[in-house]
Amino acid sequence: MIHTRPIRIGIDIGGTFTDFVVLDPVSGSLESFKLLSSPQNPALTVLEGLGKVISQQETGTALSLSIIHGSTVATNALLERKGARTALLATAGFKDVLQIGRQNRPSLYDLQADPPPVLVPAELRLEVPERVDSTGQPLIALDPASFEPMVDQLKELGVESVAICFLFSFLNPAHERLCAQRLRQAGFFVTASHEILPEYREYERTSTTVVNAYVTPVLGMYLGQLQDSLGSGSDLFYSPQSTAHLRVMQSNGGILSVEEARLSGVRCVLSGPAGGVVGAQAVARQSLSDSQDRSQLDTFHPLKLITFDMGGTSTDVSLIDGSPQKTSEMVIGGCPIRLPVLDIHTIGAGGGSIASVDAGGALRVGPESAGADPGPACYGRADDNQLRPTVTDANLLLGRLSPEHFLGGQMRLYPERSLAAIASLAGKIGATPQEAALGIVAVVNAHMERALRLISVERGFDPRQFTLLSFGGAGGLHATELASRLGIRRVLIPRHASTLSAFGMLTADVVKDYSLTVMVPGDTSYTHLQELYQPLVALARQEMGTEGFAQDEIELNYQLDARYLGQSYELTLPLSEACVEDFLAVHNKTYGFRRPDTPVEIVNLRLQAIGKVEKPVIAPLSSRSGAGLAVPEFHRELWYQDGYKRIPFYTDTSFIPGESVPGPAVVLCPDTTIYVGHGWLLMLEQSGDYKLVNGYTHFSSSSRLDPV
Repeated sequence: MIHTRPIRIGIDIGGTFTDFVVLDPVSGSLESFKLLSSPQNPALTVLEGLGKVISQQETGTALSLSIIHGSTVATNALLERKGARTALLATAGFKDVLQIGRQNRPSLYDLQADPPPVLVPAELRLEVPERVDSTGQPLIALDPASFEPMVDQLKELGVESVAICFLFSFLNPAHERLCAQRLRQAGFFVTASHEILPEYREYERTSTTVVNAYVTPVLGMYLGQLQDSLGSGSDLFYSPQSTAHLRVMQSNGGILSVEEARLSGVRCVLSGPAGGVVGAQAVARQSLSDSQDRSQLDTFHPLKLITFDMGGTSTDVSLIDGSPQKTSEMVIGGCPIRLPVLDIHTIGAGGGSIASVDAGGALRVGPESAGADPGPACYGRADDNQLRPTVTDANLLLGRLSPEHFLGGQMRLYPERSLAAIASLAGKIGATPQEAALGIVAVVNAHMERALRLISVERGFDPRQFTLLSFGGAGGLHATELASRLGIRRVLIPRHASTLSAFGMLTADVVKDYSLTVMVPGDTSYTHLQELYQPLVALARQEMGTEGFAQDEIELNYQLDARYLGQSYELTLPLSEACVEDFLAVHNKTYGFRRPDTPVEIVNLRLQAIGKVEKPVIAPLSSRSGAGLAVPEFHRELWYQDGYKRIPFYTDTSFIPGESVPGPAVVLCPDTTIYVGHGWLLMLEQSGDYKLVNGYTHFSSSSRLDPV
């Protein structure tokens, strides 16, 4: 009899590294590793990593792999403008909505600024003679006979994918359904707006529909190839009885089936960063709730977090105030996407961000990245005459990285190449290589501080009331310096910080979001509102059933968008019998005023369906109590503004739970490095996470919170 062994795997593809987290649900063991990404074909690294996991299993064992995959394929297709050749079908007279947009001016004072290029050029935007009025009643019927010349025209134009967005189709989608059915019969991939976003606001609905039509064929092809490689009879498996079930991470913090992802690629454009936010929430729930310093810092709530994910190519920041902040106003590559997503702000600042000198002689860092190939100069992959200094090179030159311990000693670094690259840059600004390296770190820290302020201070949150949860391969090197600049007194660095996004995918539930524009008065009865939700509820239960969930396993969360009559934008709040009173309170909290005499309008209904999945439980470390301060492995000199200072270096094996070290110090972990700044105390928690507390510096209420 063949024994079947279940294994759960989270995979996050980054610009520099691809992260793998492997969970054995039976034993509870959790392992992680990183491989350099394959920019030209991300699937190669995914299959290489899966092959590594499978090769470590006992020969002849049948494996049941459950894989959650966060992919940048859809994101890159959008940013690099390498999606499918897409056409837009619009109501006659409205084909240029995508071009006109909102007429916002990103460069307000630039009279010669060019508008951002649209995904569908003018020759691929076609008009359809049909019209529905603002109540959903047909004014001009759609003639099915007009389809044939349209199909021929699309084929002649070489179109692969079609976006359909008719006026007021969110009220009456009959014309869109008829058109989509015929085009699908003709072999086109089709996205109809009523299927992806049945809401008003013509421009945002059109843009979201077009983005889905543009990126989904590319993502679908990638996922199809990956599924074929994992299918029955795959060369990866030792046993023919082995199986692999693949799911994809969404931007809203949930997961969905491959079949759904191949229809709704727009829902996956922030899948990797979303996994990090979900993972941060799961880690904090366990680690900070069991914190040993509650009496000292009892004002901290375990789920008031600012997440800081610094990888090799970019930095992603977000805020969790009890639960992750969400938004439906996202713009990627100049394209609005109006779908519920985790509110994540991304900047081009990572370990691989390239430092340069601009035309004015100022030092710049990013957004261009060295990526995985050739990577930072210290990786040794670039030619000697093509060395470009990066943030990783700066940290190595300053002594904060140990070349012998990078990635647990599995990857060699070349300090002499970092020195050569930064020396070339230093000559351009009249500085020593060490001064230039300090400048690189200062500039990238300023970029990341600005991002952290944007999602906290500029949105009404005091960062001093939050814990900075730092992860990503490079986050630990910058976390305490950034926290000090923001007045944050506590930093948490998870045990699996470098691969937390992949871990978060294993903790994510199956989540589906639905919406419907209704435009009803705020005093509409609670009973009638419940009736209006029923089409969404029926659809949610049907689709969650296809995901394998029984009806009693589905959790439904009801929300609505409301506004004062005449306002342009709405606030989202939970459905209740006191919707108007709730809206007044939320509006007052958000904007500082309320108008109880002004009528309230309910614009959209929102429904979120959640299917809970089993969460991984990380076994705590040995229960031995710490003996005080850990013992360093060795000492090295680090470069500071006033010269070299000799500081202690620790490895992760230097600690047992409860032991601590004061800064400045460096802790070398298998897949990341932690720099403990001056005035900070680092402690290893029972959970295996590192908690850093600023116990020596008191921050005033004003000096560090002014916008930069």
